[in-house]
Amino acid sequence: MKKSELLKQWYAQVWEQGNVDAIDEFFAADTMADGLIPEMQVGADDFREFVSAFKYHLGEIRVDIPKIIENGDWASAILHVHTSRADNGAPIEVTGQVMVRCKDGKIVEAYNQFDLISLFEQLGQLPADTLPICMTGQRLDWK
Repeated sequence: MKKSELLKQWYAQVWEQGNVDAIDEFFAADTMADGLIPEMQVGADDFREFVSAFKYHLGEIRVDIPKIIENGDWASAILHVHTSRADNGAPIEVTGQVMVRCKDGKIVEAYNQFDLISLFEQLGQLPADTLPICMTGQRLDWK
């Protein structure tokens, strides 16, 4: 299977269909994913919890992959995620990127970047315009 097809199947089965059991079909036993949680790598078991936590807050998920580049053992993709808030159905769109190294038809390394600030703004957990506010030097304070 081409690495681009492996990535498409990963997002279709795990994220769109919510099949967390499929993670073991895509990840090698010792695979760790970087970039999802700062300063922390995520293995298959952690990833199951990560997907389940997001699925709790979101409606149906559709992942569009407008660009994929393959080079040797590596594949890189730009992602457009379309979903909605689980509580009120408001639409959500988030972008991201992923780089994976594959071996024997499985992902053995993964590096992720998603616009989580935008996601949490759209979920109502961060104020609108969080990034521009922070760029001014203001703090976001919770009381």
